[in-house]
Amino acid sequence: MAKPFQIDVPQAKLDEIRRRVEAYAWFPEPQGLPDWQLGMSTPVMKDIQAYWLADYDWRAAEADLNRYPHFIAEIDGLPIHFMHIVGEANGQRPLLITHGWPGSFYEFFDAIGPLAYPSQHGGKAEDAFDLIIPSLPGYGFSGKPSAPLGQRATAKLWNTLMQDVLGYDTYLAQGGDWGGMVTSWIGFDHGTHNQKGGCKAIHLNMIGFRPTPSTPQNDEELAWIQHTQAAMQLGGSYFMQQATKPQTLAMSLMDSPMGTAAWILEKFHGWSDLKNDDLLSVYSKDQLLTNVMIYLVNDAIATSVWYYAAFFGEGGPNLPEGQRCETPTGFANFPGEKIYTPPPRSWCERAYNLTHWTDMDHGGHFAAMEAPDLFVADVQAWGRAFD
Repeated sequence: MAKPFQIDVPQAKLDEIRRRVEAYAWFPEPQGLPDWQLGMSTPVMKDIQAYWLADYDWRAAEADLNRYPHFIAEIDGLPIHFMHIVGEANGQRPLLITHGWPGSFYEFFDAIGPLAYPSQHGGKAEDAFDLIIPSLPGYGFSGKPSAPLGQRATAKLWNTLMQDVLGYDTYLAQGGDWGGMVTSWIGFDHGTHNQKGGCKAIHLNMIGFRPTPSTPQNDEELAWIQHTQAAMQLGGSYFMQQATKPQTLAMSLMDSPMGTAAWILEKFHGWSDLKNDDLLSVYSKDQLLTNVMIYLVNDAIATSVWYYAAFFGEGGPNLPEGQRCETPTGFANFPGEKIYTPPPRSWCERAYNLTHWTDMDHGGHFAAMEAPDLFVADVQAWGRAFD
């Protein structure tokens, strides 16, 4: 049973965060190097701190977040937070959308109106979806598991949410980053191809599964593997830290709102399709800080990084040999995806029943936040095949 939920952070918590932001002790920045080369930019972070203290208004952000209905449902003993927007679909065409790290349910805010109420945004009412947008376990306003809980386990929770809590016999699912992996497991384990009811189709903006054997079968696949390995060498240290020793990192991040913000914002800079390397060319300071605050007001950064250890605990991205996700799969290829560039289509087709592929002209890792119009149009086009 789902219960209505209102976001209302105690003032004492907000005061504590502000005190720590204000008290942050700055240290010398490296000289003679390009900005961002060694990680988070000191000038940008100082600018963010100044805005945070002088201009950012969590209560205004909170009111904006509460524009849409929020709920909490206990599933397998864990409280799960989700938004449930029933718009012009009138209880039909349910679409489950899952975020990743370091994002949140807030990533999709600019896409909610056009997806749920398309006729109010220049579209057609028949393209409307019921939207279900949860917070991952240990993220946002969801409960914190007592030990790392992974993406396949989350897929099971989400299927229970959709079928048993909300009563949808069948549904569609979308995701990127960890949401792409959760959605892939939904398609593999809970698709209508192998059970009564469940997920009819999935849409991804990041490919999660790897076929087994995951060896290249042509020059294009070999080049992609080499590129991916090089990209992870340059930018994947965060992944290995969070996957192998997340609790050590959490000790630092839980003590410092500024450190948490820097850890998150450096990824928004590195993974987004920016103009002139400018973080604020795509995002507003309010957007960036609201996403950061969703981690801080719930003390969720520690359990969010546990999610990486759980990935390997569940066995990683490789499918059983000879198997693939048979649920019809759509993919939106955003060109600004720098570290997790998509595999060639031949590779994807060994891991997924690929029925839809769109090459976008801009946008990066945080697709719905960076390029909501493109994200919405592709989800709508993909969804029409399953009416």
